Amino acid sequence: MPRFQTARDAALKLRPDRPLYGFRPATLAEDARSFLSAFRGETAYAVKTNGEPFVLDALVKAGVRSFDVASPAEFAAARAADLNAQLHYMHPVKAQSDIRLALETYGVRSIALDHEDEVAKILRVVRALDIPPSDITLFVRLATKGHAAYELSKKFGAAPAHAVELVQRIDRIGFRVGLTFHVGSQVEDLESYERAIATAAWVKGRSGVEIAALDIGGGFPARYGRDPKKHVAPAPEIGDLVARIHREIDEWGLGDLPLIAEPGRVIVARCLSVVVRVLLKKGQRLYINDGIWSSLSDSWTGKLLLPARLIPDPAHRRAKEDGKLTPYRVCGATCDSVDILSRPFWLPDTVATGDWIEIGHIGAYSLALRTRFNGFYPDDFVEIATPFEEAEGPEGFATVESRGGMA
Repeated sequence: MPRFQTARDAALKLRPDRPLYGFRPATLAEDARSFLSAFRGETAYAVKTNGEPFVLDALVKAGVRSFDVASPAEFAAARAADLNAQLHYMHPVKAQSDIRLALETYGVRSIALDHEDEVAKILRVVRALDIPPSDITLFVRLATKGHAAYELSKKFGAAPAHAVELVQRIDRIGFRVGLTFHVGSQVEDLESYERAIATAAWVKGRSGVEIAALDIGGGFPARYGRDPKKHVAPAPEIGDLVARIHREIDEWGLGDLPLIAEPGRVIVARCLSVVVRVLLKKGQRLYINDGIWSSLSDSWTGKLLLPARLIPDPAHRRAKEDGKLTPYRVCGATCDSVDILSRPFWLPDTVATGDWIEIGHIGAYSLALRTRFNGFYPDDFVEIATPFEEAEGPEGFATVESRGGMA
């Protein structure tokens, strides 16, 4: 990748007309090491969050040795980054052929489930491959309740009484038994972890079965943008949050269990930004060359507040350089009228057609969810040295405040 000190330097040098991703490997390494040093168990990075080879390679260099994987493509991506990587197959519903591939080709020995039919699928493959069940840990995924930007218990998770039955069934067959939960993505209610841990303790005690490990899933909140008009507490420092989770695990009598966590967003969110160009300024609307079908699907949901920074094109003459932060409705490049971001972006009112905007903290899910709709597919990268927060120029933001008379 070409290297630049800041995204502004890259934009003014390259003058890109297509979206340009700015990858910050030093930021990624810092955030990965922060989690690794805070969590006392095994850190299994969730590949679904961002499975780009350069991201996985950087994580391995930072010390990540385990991965939460959900598909054959993710098995391959993780092993391409590290041939000796530990893989945890934590998707609760799987094709039988994928189970066989995981066990036979990739040597996976930890698998999640939330239903007895999934146990039967796995058992058929284990018997066909003549693998001792005691070599494999089956993690029963527990249903949880809480508040997160993205709730993940609507599809997956066994209710506590059902989980007890699954634990006992798995133990009778001869598998090792683990417990797991996932409180959601970008957790807003930190009590969600305590409730989930309490459920795990209840299932363990009620089942009377030896538990091999506890996987606490992901959900650890990343830091995004800030609306200076609102006094909202920022996401907690990861060290403080993990210490709190450790205390809850110990207080509920689970402190002697081996622990696994599946961080994703909290590790990769800050490592990537995208530099977009303003194709047209139409009143209080900005039409940009990216959108919900490419890098900004998270912004479409309206659940995340992304930071943004204007990069003025010096070719334009302006009455003033520094403008007042003003709300703009942001429209994507496709012909789909749905391609409008839910949150208005507050940017200097000097923004003009041809300027660039750097949108920060899009490392989680942006690359994984981009599409080729209308033939647009951003895939240009540069390496950036300076963290987004430390770049020059006023930082704008997205917000769900009333847009007033914006059209």
